[in-house]
Amino acid sequence: MPETLFRKVLIPVASESDAETTCRALLPYLDRDASEAKIVHVIEKADGAPDKTSPEQLQEEAEKMFDRVIERFTNADFTNFETEVQYGTDVADTIIEAGRQYGASAIVFTPRGGSRWARLLTGDVAYSLLTDTDRPVITLPPGEDSHG
Repeated sequence: MPETLFRKVLIPVASESDAETTCRALLPYLDRDASEAKIVHVIEKADGAPDKTSPEQLQEEAEKMFDRVIERFTNADFTNFETEVQYGTDVADTIIEAGRQYGASAIVFTPRGGSRWARLLTGDVAYSLLTDTDRPVITLPPGEDSHG
């Protein structure tokens, strides 16, 4: 893959295990001297309905995800990254807009599991990222030791 795709990447993470899996898969592609990364977690707003979880709890969960990223990246001597919580009613649209604002060369993630039925009912963020974006999207295999 061309080096420029990994120059300034946006990395959406959905859980602690997802953050771990994504970092493990992405690190071999990052140039420690030339690459930049922004890791985002989207807290989905309920669009008028009351949220099931308090904003404080959601923020704490995001911080745990970011702690995993920070540990993985700093242990690999990759320090040119930042983390950010985003809020939106549509996760894919929020990620795409974050990529635009960041000027990302690509959006990079590892696909999350789930049955086709569950994706049909909840909407498939990965599919929306692949079809509705204005920049390259790179999906990386999770690796052999992935736990999901």
